[in-house]
Amino acid sequence: MSEPKRLHPITAVLNVIKTLKELIIPFFAFVVFGSAGGGIYSILGGILVLVLILVGGVLSWLRYTYRIEEGELRIEYGLFVRKKRYIPFERIQSLDLSEGIFHRPFGLVKVKVETAGSSGPGAEATLTAISKADAAIIQEVLQKVKTQGVDDIESVQELKEQILYKISSKELLILASTSGGIGVVISAVIAFVTQFDELIPYKAVFHELEEFVANGVLVVSAIVFVGFLFAWILAVIWMMIKYADFTLKRVENDLIVTRGLLEKRQITVPLGRIQGIRISENFLRQPFGYASVYIESAGGSAVNAESAAVNILPLIKKSRISQLIEDHIDGYDLDIQTTPAPKRALKRYIFRGWLVVIPIAIILIFFFKLWGALSLLLLPLSAFWSYLEYKDAGWSQQGNQLTLSYRALVKHTVFMQKNKVQVLSLKESFFQRKENLASVEATLMSGAGGAGGRVVDLEEKDVALMYKWFSRESEKAPS
Repeated sequence: MSEPKRLHPITAVLNVIKTLKELIIPFFAFVVFGSAGGGIYSILGGILVLVLILVGGVLSWLRYTYRIEEGELRIEYGLFVRKKRYIPFERIQSLDLSEGIFHRPFGLVKVKVETAGSSGPGAEATLTAISKADAAIIQEVLQKVKTQGVDDIESVQELKEQILYKISSKELLILASTSGGIGVVISAVIAFVTQFDELIPYKAVFHELEEFVANGVLVVSAIVFVGFLFAWILAVIWMMIKYADFTLKRVENDLIVTRGLLEKRQITVPLGRIQGIRISENFLRQPFGYASVYIESAGGSAVNAESAAVNILPLIKKSRISQLIEDHIDGYDLDIQTTPAPKRALKRYIFRGWLVVIPIAIILIFFFKLWGALSLLLLPLSAFWSYLEYKDAGWSQQGNQLTLSYRALVKHTVFMQKNKVQVLSLKESFFQRKENLASVEATLMSGAGGAGGRVVDLEEKDVALMYKWFSRESEKAPS
């Protein structure tokens, strides 16, 4: 592939669509509001803008070439100023592939090139639409460079590929039906509907709704239930489409995730960029022994967070995780027991929960009187959830590994190696000091904001041990 190649012609269409998406609001504002004062000239101006966008999309495609030469991926582009970007393959960390609805009919893929030390918010380079065969060649060259070096690209051994996990139909259904996607669906529907406030007579609708509510609480409750059921069904369908045919495989020193029905995604995680491992258990799956496993990677950014926290096992029995992970990722022991928070910390967990619930209950009672008093039921519910947070809080330090366990809405257990921890911070408030308690937070380099874990109200002496383990003084101490 030493001869310059162009992207597939569909790239010109995708370039136009991307530009139109970015300019859709100012364009319509120009046509609609401009036409009131300029008449035919505003319309002609809008047509001229469309023509320029179309011409720009075609020229951008014609001027963009790529090739592989001398151990580099060489890209040249630019309408008026010719720009060159040469990316050595030894700097490329991963290639993320995806197939959108415009790619699949033509057998194309989109390739994002992630490099070590990339300073931009997104990928180092993006090949918008190339054939699967050309993408396979780029992947093959990258694997050869990693295993044999740049000088041995021409003479290559066959790459070893091993499938580690493939989601079953049963697991896919359980994953979809126990996900938190219902909140996303409801938010999307609300956001979509509120865009049409000038077309939908909301005042009249709300007036009719008030009369409808007066006719019976039971009917209204049934309508609400049906609405949530419909949102849940949409969430299940969306998750099944997203995670269909999910496969995790290992190719040499990379973990490769492929998934998706409508849009096929392939995410590559180099073993050398793994910063930590996170096991997540939501309250629906935890009683049945199911969990999800994420890899915290040094890749990713604010616009590509999925490359930072990569879900490599979306649904798996927790008893299977240890052997599967430890056989392929060195330096981690997942089969350990954590030291829990002390019993005297429980009252602090409950008190923190009530600090949120009590003001809400007071406001509801003030405005809704007797009906608002039902909010007092939130107190035992809050206490129960606080107990779960307390029960799931824990820590462990064995050799070079630090493990933190905590719960927000989901229980997380994060496994970190000492040389991957960027910051270990300890906090101790006035009230914690009276109880000989402290909090610890560890941060890994992952994505735009980092990752890690935070556990509150542990034994003060345990937190001090973690600090000593992480500090440089421990490295100087005699063995």
